[in-house]
Amino acid sequence: MRCLVTSARPYDQQFLSAANNGRHELVFTETTLNAETAFIAQGYPALCPFVDDTLDAKTLEIIARLGTKLLVLRSTGFNHVDIPAAEKQDITVMRVRDYSPCAVAEYAVGLMLTLNRHLHKAYNRVRDGNFLLDGLLGFDMHGKTVGIVGTGKIGAALARILHGMGCHLLAYDITPNPDCQELGVAYVSLEELLTKSRIVSLHLPLLPETRHLMNAERFALMPNGAMLINTSRGPLIDTTALIAALKSRHLGAVGLDVYEEEADLYFKDHCDDIICDDSFERLLTFPNVIITGHQAFFTSEALTTIARTTIQNLDDYSDGKDNPNCVRSKG
Repeated sequence: MRCLVTSARPYDQQFLSAANNGRHELVFTETTLNAETAFIAQGYPALCPFVDDTLDAKTLEIIARLGTKLLVLRSTGFNHVDIPAAEKQDITVMRVRDYSPCAVAEYAVGLMLTLNRHLHKAYNRVRDGNFLLDGLLGFDMHGKTVGIVGTGKIGAALARILHGMGCHLLAYDITPNPDCQELGVAYVSLEELLTKSRIVSLHLPLLPETRHLMNAERFALMPNGAMLINTSRGPLIDTTALIAALKSRHLGAVGLDVYEEEADLYFKDHCDDIICDDSFERLLTFPNVIITGHQAFFTSEALTTIARTTIQNLDDYSDGKDNPNCVRSKG
């Protein structure tokens, strides 16, 4: 099947080509897919977009008119795709249901440890010949209460790691995970979790009901000096409220691998550009904030699974087989 891989980076070509092994005709382009660039879909019955591509109703209408019938997303999240509009255009949408929960969970712990023990500051100090420990004081995570918001596969993987570190674990989810309960994780209301947790880590999909889940009211519930980690989706956090909580010194540390308005920033090199997002630039000024570029998923194991699942999705669609990775609207 002829498939155009958009927003492609060298590692995409490496892993997808290896998994494909010549079965499908894959064409790679660095172009980000949106309504203005949708003309590149001409001649491709399948497209393979990433999270920085925009598949809104207008884009979907254009690519459908050009003959596209299939979107094989190389991501778990699909909030960048208007699923009802895709169904209206008779475009099948398939995703990677999961790839490496441990990759994201381990990265979340890495952000916790870096912020807690000030590893980023210590690294820079030593390179400057400064071996003073002033300002680098952290705390033992052992025995501390950590709240996990969302206990799907990634949240459960995080729970296993933190359980091994001796943390007291609270969780919030609509449906409790039996694997977490076996570890002794206590399921509580979101309000109780925020009130009692020294560290809060977000692991939820972006849905209308989870957008701005963390807002001014919920930040106020967190203890003074608490840490917030987000490796899931940027819009879970109200950025304006986050900046206010940091400016008031209510939050002690924040680790973000995602950002509310990341679409125009992430997965691109802006070294020679002026970044005009004032909220993003303000976040960078806080010494207790670490921001990374949506890399929590970025391990060789995860990329291998993403590539293999994407090719399997192409295989199943081509062969007319049922596939559990198809995404459908709830309506």
